Amino acid sequence: MTMKPAFAVILAAALCSTAALAAEPQEIRQQQMKETGAAFGALNAIARGQRPFDEATVKASLDKLAEISKDFRNHFPRGSETGFESEAGIRIWQDEAGFAAANDKFAADVEAVLAHAPADQDGVRAAVGTIGANCGACHESFRVRR
Repeated sequence: MTMKPAFAVILAAALCSTAALAAEPQEIRQQQMKETGAAFGALNAIARGQRPFDEATVKASLDKLAEISKDFRNHFPRGSETGFESEAGIRIWQDEAGFAAANDKFAADVEAVLAHAPADQDGVRAAVGTIGANCGACHESFRVRR
């Protein structure tokens, strides 16, 4: 490999990683909601008996929810109330303490479920009830209805 092609490869890689870092907060939180939906969906399928209990799937899903719950509220800076087809309700910025508390409750409940990981379908069903209640409450209070 000569210097020019090698430089081009390095430059392209740097530009791609810079583009990923420059994502708008609305895009980041939308991606996190998609990942949350996928993780919760996997748990819900097990809870409903649509998929067999699988310890690895449960652990991976709960780990993903825990990871996102620790970072999610960091992507709501002032000025990101609109754009990118955001469904974030204005109340997030009007009641920042309430939004933070809702996020913290979700994070704590996910951590509690992780600490006593479900060992069967009934355990997953109980975990889905706990975690899902957080999702519903937050969406009810802080999401724009379309």
